[in-house]
Amino acid sequence: MFKTVIVFAGVMERPLIEKEGVERMRTIWKGAISFGLVNVPVKLYTATETNDIKFNFLHAKCKTPIKYEKRCPVCDVVVPAEEIVRGYEYEKGRYVVLDEADFAEIEIEQTRSVDIIDFVDLAEIDPIYYVKTYFLAPGDGGQKAYALLRQAMQDSGKIAIAKVVIRSKQHLAAVRVYQNCLVMETMYFPAEIRSPAVLPELDYEVKLSENELRMAVELIENLAAEFDPGKYTDDYRQALLAIIEAKIAGKEVEAVPARPEAGKVIDLMEALRASINRAHQEKGLQPEVADGSEGGMAAEANPNVRAARPDPEARPRRRRATGE
Repeated sequence: MFKTVIVFAGVMERPLIEKEGVERMRTIWKGAISFGLVNVPVKLYTATETNDIKFNFLHAKCKTPIKYEKRCPVCDVVVPAEEIVRGYEYEKGRYVVLDEADFAEIEIEQTRSVDIIDFVDLAEIDPIYYVKTYFLAPGDGGQKAYALLRQAMQDSGKIAIAKVVIRSKQHLAAVRVYQNCLVMETMYFPAEIRSPAVLPELDYEVKLSENELRMAVELIENLAAEFDPGKYTDDYRQALLAIIEAKIAGKEVEAVPARPEAGKVIDLMEALRASINRAHQEKGLQPEVADGSEGGMAAEANPNVRAARPDPEARPRRRRATGE
């Protein structure tokens, strides 16, 4: 079943209400996973997509889409695609030009192979290395080899580190099991990862008290939960779609209620107490860490005393930390 397709500025965009079912994905690459002497024929599909709402730039006066031309400022002409070449600027204003024959000479041999180098533990890879995710589906005649590799990786708990060439660029990649599929994450090479050591803002020293650290850990524990991707939504996109739909329908756009601004908290301990109290309230617990109160000081003085508990009628009240 298809819903209404909305047209923005003369360009057909993704429907505001998606059609039911899953669109058929397009194969973007065919090759094989190679490890040892084993080749597993595979097809590559893009596994993720961005849901950004796309806009055209228009002339405000007549609402005509603005053109973007590839114009040579010296010749003052629009340059057609066949007259555009690739040049590397080795000095300011000086270029060396490479044509298709130059690129063909350095063609990497394994252009159609996900060449596995090592098998490692997933926990050893920092997420900073990941770029983009692709599905790897079995190619023609490769179903058994595909299933064997998938099951062997699942049983061993390992993932594969490989090299692959996609669209004339070599990538480092991680191949792993996701649900009943093999997925490939393209990765940055180590030389592409910048070091935070160059950030001048990190060149400082502070002293953390035991109470501050304990309360920060307690706050993390109170906010800890099982990862459920379904509960995370793009609030900005939903609000923007609501404005677009309202404008299309000719309705008055309602302002999104602003979140109340949190009071400016100077003292770190007070901020931690307030955060823990709010976390307890959201879980239906009764907060007992009062800002500057005796209950708050009791929790701060004794790391073994929990800052909150369920309904106070469920247990007898504990003694105050003053020894009464």
